[in-house]
Amino acid sequence: MQKIFVTGISTEVGKTIASAIFTEALQADYWKPVQAGDLDNTDTDKVKRLISNDASKFHPSSYNLKAAMSPHAAAEIEGITIDRFHINEPETDNHLIIEGSGGILVPLNEEDTMFDIIMPDYKVVVVSRNYLGSINHSLLTINWLLHKGYEVSVLFSGEANPHTENIILHKTGVSLIGRIDEEKEFTKEVIKKYADKFQGVLRTL
Repeated sequence: MQKIFVTGISTEVGKTIASAIFTEALQADYWKPVQAGDLDNTDTDKVKRLISNDASKFHPSSYNLKAAMSPHAAAEIEGITIDRFHINEPETDNHLIIEGSGGILVPLNEEDTMFDIIMPDYKVVVVSRNYLGSINHSLLTINWLLHKGYEVSVLFSGEANPHTENIILHKTGVSLIGRIDEEKEFTKEVIKKYADKFQGVLRTL
């Protein structure tokens, strides 16, 4: 069974949409270990609304924090400390999509970052979106994960920029999942379209 950790090169690059597509493509379970902010409309809620299949299960986050900020800061506001050993992967016989918060070095507490909950058996998909500085952020993120021994793939999100994308692929050598275009709206139908498109490559990760 596949365990795919979805991370991004920054915030707001398309991790949740990518996670919904992957969940639909593999009829996988979904898990967001740490949710910070928007507790009335969490990423789990968003993914759940975009899924068409009946097989996917949605596992509760280990931490639900009110403030929309870095997990360590959001936790501090509530007077708690995130303990990474209390972030326990849910038990399932199904594929599992795990959506990170922000980038891989976002702090959970004074010692640990999001990277510290990426287990050795996870495949990692890095969502990259073009903006000024995105090449640097992409190379830093991907090369850090490769250096640490993970199997890494990249998914591009938003308006195409072949020059930027080719540099990232050339300098890292990682495999390409594909691209999520700038859509007017992400509906169940749009998610299903991408799920069908990416299903084959996801199954071979």
